[in-house]
Amino acid sequence: MSSVTRKLEEDAAVDSMAARFNDSLSCGPNKPDYRELDLCSPVSPLMNRHTASNGAVTTSSSSCSSSGSVTGKATLPRPGALAKQHSAELSDLSEIQSPSRRGHRRSVSAGPPLIYSSKSPAKTSLNGPSKPNSNVYLSGNICPSGKILKPNLTGSSGNRPTTLGSGTGNYGHGSVIRRAAERGNGGHLVEDSILKQGMASSDPEEVKIAGNELYRRGSFEEALALYERAISISPENASFRSNRAAALTALGKLGEALRECEEAVRLNPSYGRARQRLVSLYLRLGQLENARFHLNYPGQHIEPSELQKLQLIEKHLKSCEEARKMGDWKTAMKEADAALAAGADSSPQLTACKVEALLMFQRLHDAEATLSSILKIEQSCTPCPQTKFSGMLAEAYLHYVRSRVEMAMGRFDNAIAEAEKASGIDKNCVDITILLSNVKAVAKARARGNDLFSSGRFTEACSAYGEGLRYDNHNSVLYCNRAVCWSKLGMWERSIEDCNKALYIQPNYTKALLRRAVSNGKLGRWAEAVKDYEVLHRELPGDNEVLGSLHHAQVALKAKGGIYSGKH
Repeated sequence: MSSVTRKLEEDAAVDSMAARFNDSLSCGPNKPDYRELDLCSPVSPLMNRHTASNGAVTTSSSSCSSSGSVTGKATLPRPGALAKQHSAELSDLSEIQSPSRRGHRRSVSAGPPLIYSSKSPAKTSLNGPSKPNSNVYLSGNICPSGKILKPNLTGSSGNRPTTLGSGTGNYGHGSVIRRAAERGNGGHLVEDSILKQGMASSDPEEVKIAGNELYRRGSFEEALALYERAISISPENASFRSNRAAALTALGKLGEALRECEEAVRLNPSYGRARQRLVSLYLRLGQLENARFHLNYPGQHIEPSELQKLQLIEKHLKSCEEARKMGDWKTAMKEADAALAAGADSSPQLTACKVEALLMFQRLHDAEATLSSILKIEQSCTPCPQTKFSGMLAEAYLHYVRSRVEMAMGRFDNAIAEAEKASGIDKNCVDITILLSNVKAVAKARARGNDLFSSGRFTEACSAYGEGLRYDNHNSVLYCNRAVCWSKLGMWERSIEDCNKALYIQPNYTKALLRRAVSNGKLGRWAEAVKDYEVLHRELPGDNEVLGSLHHAQVALKAKGGIYSGKH
């Protein structure tokens, strides 16, 4: 086909497209001239593309907001010793010391996948994306089906650049990601410039505006610095305090955010936004009465969503407390999880109740790991002295649960210290008084048993550990210590029984596994011994003594005619 013929077909195709848009779009009477373009949408094809067999230009109907110049195909990024020792254990009792998930790939259009929102008239550039006419109504796959959005009425995006993200799900041809390109190409330089200008300004409002911009960009540390700068210039301004609280909340510093909001409403009692933040923070911390106070403050607009959240958390909290009193730990943990999910995600009391339930389910390591999250909350928040949980003052309840965890892990001195703290906060709580008495009795029995064992009085040591188990029959350390005493007396069956009890409470308790393996070997139960030694070898791959004992048990099993097919 001659170049002249191809040119005529191209002109006809473009004229047809221009006529198609002319009836539906108002682009002004003096629309600038434009180059002949491939109008394929960089967002998503709305109609089937028709390609002439002779190689003519391909066209596609699309939203006018995504039109742009074409200089070539866009380049897309390619997706491109033994286990932890227990302080209460006998030290000399052992005989053996991704790529990202792919989603639907998007069609590659001829233009760079950028959409710019602007108030300027439409212009076409040969070297970059064009800016749409402000009178053009957005439609297509950017907008909900059947709807047309007018410019400047589509949200608060303003002039923010938008890019089409690669996406990983089955939700269409692209997710809208704000400022991704900017952050990748000098975004940090822009933020540094905003920060420097804000810190250099002596106008607190200008400083606050700069802080707001950084906050909007997700630079919370820098925004916090600017809000603090604004406060230093104008310390009596409640809005600066409230903004600082927002930045602190974004950084997870809920306690500081709470204090800043309290200061904001002290400076301006009618400041509704600060009270809304207070309600949200108190709900997250599980302090429902405080949240209710600010929610119902005279003149305060009641947010229906916050009221609904308060009622839902309150419902689950009440059910959790009732289940705990009845000893229904499965329901207690379920309701605690529900309250946390409903909005009280940083409540120390609800998290402590989960820890207590995990203890009752013999999940000691999970309980200890969950307990560590409470410590992070406590470091930033001061507990409300009047808040109660299940009849205990909330702060005392935290020490109560921590004492139980310490005792279960065999750290008896720590357990006594935590129980004493709980008793000092809530002296009249019967549960705390009983716990303190039991912890002291168990610690005393363990110390006496250790002394008797050290002097070779193994029978009396067994009795001492048994006395401690009367006060705490779920203590794996006492069971393991008594198992060692039984083995010293040659009572291998009883040693195995106590090891089984310890391992039921703490399945990965390596010292109990070792003691049971030794006792099974003494009884000639080499298959059972091999099984335990294999577990120990997986847990302690660098322990040569465990490896040697495993080989010895395997040889003995084969010599006895047993079948061994395990691997280590």
